[in-house]
Amino acid sequence: MIAIAIESLWKRFIVRHNRMETLKDRVVGVLDHRRRERRETFWALRDVTLSVESGETLGLIGPNGSGKSTLLRLIARTLTPTRGRVEVRGRVSPMLEIGVGFHPELTGQENIYLNGSLLGLSRREVDRMYRLIVEFAELEDFIDVPVKHYSGGTQARLGFSIAAHLDPDILLIDEVLSVGDEAFQRKCQERLQQFRARGKTILIVSHNLRAVAALCDRACLLLRGRVAGVGRADSVVARYQEIASGLPLDVAAPAPGAPGGLG
Repeated sequence: MIAIAIESLWKRFIVRHNRMETLKDRVVGVLDHRRRERRETFWALRDVTLSVESGETLGLIGPNGSGKSTLLRLIARTLTPTRGRVEVRGRVSPMLEIGVGFHPELTGQENIYLNGSLLGLSRREVDRMYRLIVEFAELEDFIDVPVKHYSGGTQARLGFSIAAHLDPDILLIDEVLSVGDEAFQRKCQERLQQFRARGKTILIVSHNLRAVAALCDRACLLLRGRVAGVGRADSVVARYQEIASGLPLDVAAPAPGAPGGLG
C-alpha cells in the first residue's frame, strides 16, 4: 500500500532583491531604476515524482538547497504545491526543524498540548502520553519554562519526543539525527528502529549519511530540486558520496526550462 504519492511536483518561491519596505523606498525606486525592487523566481522542486510504501523508511539526501526540507513541508501540508500532487494516507507527525510548531512564549508543557491538539488529539489522549514525552526529552526540571529560553538542542529533544510519542502513521524527521549530543542521537535512532519494527512510515532528511544507510530501506537523492536517484539506501548514499566532491556551488540555481522565470 502506498502511504505517500508525489506526482510531477513543482514548488516555486519568489526571492525579492532590494526589498521595498517603505513608501520612500518605492518613490526612490521610481526615480532610480538601480534601486527598484527585483523579483526572481526560485524553483525549490522541479517535476518530482516519488512514492513511499506504507511501513517503509525513506531517507532524503542531497546538498543544501536541493529541496529536501521543502519536500517534507509539502508532505506535512505546511506548504502548498505550485504544480503537481501530494497524496498522504495516514496521520502525519512532523518534526521539520528546531522550533517549528512551538510557540516561544508558551512553556514546554503547554507546547506539548498545543502540538497534540494540532494533530487532532484530545487532552485526555495527550494526558496519557505526557509523562513519557517529558521523560524521553529529559526535561522534568524545565518543562514549565517558556520554550524561548530553551537551547536549540533542548528544543530538538522536546520536538522529537512529541513527534515520536503521538503515535503517527507517518513520521517526518528533518535533521534531528545530527542535533544534540551523541547519547540523544542514539536514543533517537533506537526510537526510530522501534517505529520501523511497528510498521510505521518514516521520512528522514539528514546529512548523516551513515545513519541514513543504517536506518533507511531506501533513499532518494535530490540535486537542484530534481530526483537524481532512488533505490536501496546504501547504494544511493554511495552514489551521492561519489559525486558530492564534484557538485557545483550553485546547486540552488534556477533550472533551465522551468515554468515561469524572472518577474
